[in-house]
Amino acid sequence: MSVSTLKRAALAVAVLGVIGVGGAVAVQQGTAVAAAPAVAQAAAPQPGTPVAVPAPTIALPDFSVIAAHNGPAVVNISVTGSTKTAYDGGEQAGRADPFADDPFYEFFRRFQGPQQRGGQRSVPTHGLGSGFIISADGIILTNAHVVRDASEVVVKLTDRREFRAKVLGSDPKSDVAVLKIDAKNLPVVPLAKGNDLKVGEWVLAIGSPYGLDNTVTAGVVSAKGRSLPDGNVPFIQTDVAVNPGNSGGPLFNTRGEVVGINSQIYSQTGGYQGLSFAIPIDVAGKIKDQIVSTGKVTHAKLGVTVQEINQGFADSFNLATPEGALVSNIEKGGPGDKAGLKPGDVIRTLNGAKIVSSGDLPAMVSLATPGDKVTIEVWRQGKLETLKATLGNASDKVAAADGERTDQASAKLKLGLSLRPLESIEKRQSGIPNGLLIEDARGAAANAGVQPGDVLLSVNGRPVNTIEQVRDVVDKSGKSVALLIQRGDDKIFIPVRLG
Repeated sequence: MSVSTLKRAALAVAVLGVIGVGGAVAVQQGTAVAAAPAVAQAAAPQPGTPVAVPAPTIALPDFSVIAAHNGPAVVNISVTGSTKTAYDGGEQAGRADPFADDPFYEFFRRFQGPQQRGGQRSVPTHGLGSGFIISADGIILTNAHVVRDASEVVVKLTDRREFRAKVLGSDPKSDVAVLKIDAKNLPVVPLAKGNDLKVGEWVLAIGSPYGLDNTVTAGVVSAKGRSLPDGNVPFIQTDVAVNPGNSGGPLFNTRGEVVGINSQIYSQTGGYQGLSFAIPIDVAGKIKDQIVSTGKVTHAKLGVTVQEINQGFADSFNLATPEGALVSNIEKGGPGDKAGLKPGDVIRTLNGAKIVSSGDLPAMVSLATPGDKVTIEVWRQGKLETLKATLGNASDKVAAADGERTDQASAKLKLGLSLRPLESIEKRQSGIPNGLLIEDARGAAANAGVQPGDVLLSVNGRPVNTIEQVRDVVDKSGKSVALLIQRGDDKIFIPVRLG
């Protein structure tokens, strides 16, 4: 099976790599076109017979009105920059060196001049993207990846005028950038207010896919609040045809208001496959306000690492449904630690907002402001608890999490694990002050992905310091247990179904 990759909708137009891309256009409300199906005359129903209700008339927006009214406020963005690439040092780099086996070779090679060694050199790059004007004095929104590593940004209007743009600020976490051109009385697009966009609603994008200017595509909203691997934005998912070249352009509703910034596509080939993602305009607006006022963006953090809740975890923690964010690691001294969060807690709500997928939590937290006070509802050992936390600054340094102490002999469990306490030298070398070393994994645990060399820290959210504690928790569990293990520098929960 081929592996699908999540790719930025970026268009490479140069020697190497993509600096960014985008494309889109602004819109306005259009008139509806009726497409009512004809209904055949039916015989009079017998008494007591259910009567069929005709389907309602289907109305479609007039996309031509939207495109014509808002097109002048959509811009094309051309980017010039450079990137570092490996340099082999010339013809000699590919030849075998007769002195390579000499024990002093590496020592002396480090003192050779740069002309005798491989290294890096700058290669010019060019990129194309889109954006849209939100202020008549030249404020433009686009994607951060469109202008990444740019040394020069040129904005081209639909009347063919060109302006050199200044990047006021760029936020890679949200993928939003703000540009400024020296112009007045420019056309602008209206921005949607509120968050009333509905799944199934018609939306429109205008951009420059593959350099084809002013291409109009339309579709419907497929989903809202979609979490992607970057975990910082609750994306709008659509089936609008978005390709490399559409990034940074606006997504409009049928009232001609911008509801999002086209940002990413999900594709096996790099082209459109029906899965397009846009940054909600209310999210982009918050980022824009920070950039315009301060030139930078700050994000909040809770200081926890979370995992997705699947059915195995739900069974292990006695949850009615596999929803929430499972806390697997906590930053020492961070906001979550101070609030009393523990590994094994399942965060169900944040300030009353429901956490369905684990990705919902970092998206909510990242868009908050450092210093905000939040109420967290967690599921802990079979019951709900409420905690209070003050969010920190995401730019603060992350510290390692604490562990607990252990001291017992090895034993075999029905999980299929052979466990023993860590020796003193192992604790020093690994930096893990507690846990049971997994010497062997078979059966259910091995099938779930547990590996020899992992360190078992807790079972079903309960820290384990002895073999007896592990056995006690497992014996009281139902169909599955959740093991918190440390593998290298990572802590992850692994659900194990019991036989």
